[in-house]
Amino acid sequence: LVLMPGLIDAHVHVTAVALDEDIGRPMPASLRVQYAAAELEAMLGRGFTTVRDAGGADAGYRRAIELGLIDGPRLLVAGHALSQTGGHGDDRTRLDVPLPHDAVPGIFGRVVDGVENVRLAARIELGEGADQIKLCISGGVLSPNDPLDTWQFSEEEIRAAVAEAEAHGTYVMAHAYGAGAIARGVRCGVRTFEHGNLIDADAARLVADAGGFVVPNLVAYDAMARHGREFGIGEFQLKKLNLVMEAAQTAFGIMRAASVQVGFGTDLQGPIWPHQSEEFRLRSAVDAPADIVRSATSVNADLIRRPDLGRIAVGATADLLVVDGDPLVDAAVLAAPERAVQMVITEGRVRRGHLRSR
Repeated sequence: LVLMPGLIDAHVHVTAVALDEDIGRPMPASLRVQYAAAELEAMLGRGFTTVRDAGGADAGYRRAIELGLIDGPRLLVAGHALSQTGGHGDDRTRLDVPLPHDAVPGIFGRVVDGVENVRLAARIELGEGADQIKLCISGGVLSPNDPLDTWQFSEEEIRAAVAEAEAHGTYVMAHAYGAGAIARGVRCGVRTFEHGNLIDADAARLVADAGGFVVPNLVAYDAMARHGREFGIGEFQLKKLNLVMEAAQTAFGIMRAASVQVGFGTDLQGPIWPHQSEEFRLRSAVDAPADIVRSATSVNADLIRRPDLGRIAVGATADLLVVDGDPLVDAAVLAAPERAVQMVITEGRVRRGHLRSR
């Protein structure tokens, strides 16, 4: 058996209970909480001792875990992601009757435009307990209107969000696929970039030189490609999905060549949540086992500014796993947590499993 640090997933959506939610008929918050609680408990069982929500979950979920009301991993929340009108996070289609699109509880995004409105929205999220601010600065796969390579928010708007986050002692994480959007984000002070599939060598060097992070995710695309149609994903979204899937392997090579700090995230929603651990299997085709393990432990710990996590050392927080198999030889062993993960410990307390005799 192998002792290793607890896993960290730096990109989850614990309140995204469906791939095709109707924003005009939001789910009751009381029902959404039950879905989220069940998935948080499942994440802990897979060996994830810390997760960072990338839009949708508020501080109430974090507090419920701290109080023991939800038996889940340590949770960092972003509140609502900030989106410009027509951007990733504005889920209204072009044919919708205009809807008031403010921050419905549990829904991913809050639509804001203009420097002062972005500043106010960031202050609201931070005031309500967000651990970091999430901005959408490029097009996205599931958003109904925007091509992937669009640039979203002006540089002044991005800088306003960064300034508010830094004044609060935290940082901005940004949804960004294309090299141009990533380069703009670096210039404006964004610290972590989510996805990054369309990054190029110049943008990767900018991220590395700034000490930033990129959090790619492969399993979300794999699961959506296999199951998307049955869960309501449209043809426009599927075309974008195919584009980012084709670019994923190249992106890993570019980032590793530039010495970018590569994090670990999964970005799954609702019916495809159970595929979380398959990220290890998919990464094994494009990355080295030790680098995969570091991404999901020490790199992600540094990303969330918790150097006491993600490592086994004197004085570190005792978030630990006991694993049957050696992930440094084959990281894909972690893709089957029901077999591999024998024990989950957080802050020195056994949360799952027991040691069996051999």
